[in-house]
Amino acid sequence: MRVNNVTQSTPKRSLRRGRIFPELTSTPEERARRKAEDEIFYRRCRAIFERVRPDLISEHYGWYIAVEPNSGDYFVDEDKEVASQKAHEKYPNAVHCMFCLNETGATGRI
Repeated sequence: MRVNNVTQSTPKRSLRRGRIFPELTSTPEERARRKAEDEIFYRRCRAIFERVRPDLISEHYGWYIAVEPNSGDYFVDEDKEVASQKAHEKYPNAVHCMFCLNETGATGRI
């Protein structure tokens, strides 16, 4: 007795193309508005960072600073997560910006 080793072909499914959540798609105007708001937020945070950096960099070089721009407060710690946690404890609903106390303020590595 001989058995045929032919596999059954599965029915073809139609391909779904496009976004997974099309209702969440933003318009180019909305993306431009968000980008402009982000830039304004960053500049406000950067101004505070530049103001306090000379005083802090000598004692805390390489540490992290979380800046909350609405109040002008900042939180410094050796650990990035701890600095962020300090900011969230005092301002739980506010967004903050993280910098590193060095020449550029960059927090990561390339």
